[in-house]
Amino acid sequence: MSDIPPDLARLRSSIDNIDAALVHLLAERFKCTQAVGELKAAEGLPPADPEREERQVARLRALAHDSGLDPRFAEAFLGFIIAEVIHHHERIAGRPEQP
Repeated sequence: MSDIPPDLARLRSSIDNIDAALVHLLAERFKCTQAVGELKAAEGLPPADPEREERQVARLRALAHDSGLDPRFAEAFLGFIIAEVIHHHERIAGRPEQP
């Protein structure tokens, strides 16, 4: 490991810290969406909310653009998260999961 340039080691350390923060943030997000799923099930609301999802995608694309991140990547990332949340909400509601 001593033959790794110091700048590379520093950057990798920063990446590791960012990855840890992302995991913690995702865990917090899923705690919130778990509570949302429980509320939706209690109120008889559907697991998915396409209108909100559409607004969230547009919002995230704009944030990505403003941050210098490829909006297509941000949309794909959010799409993966939304699909997982809906899957959780379907399970909470006791509904058959969609493919």
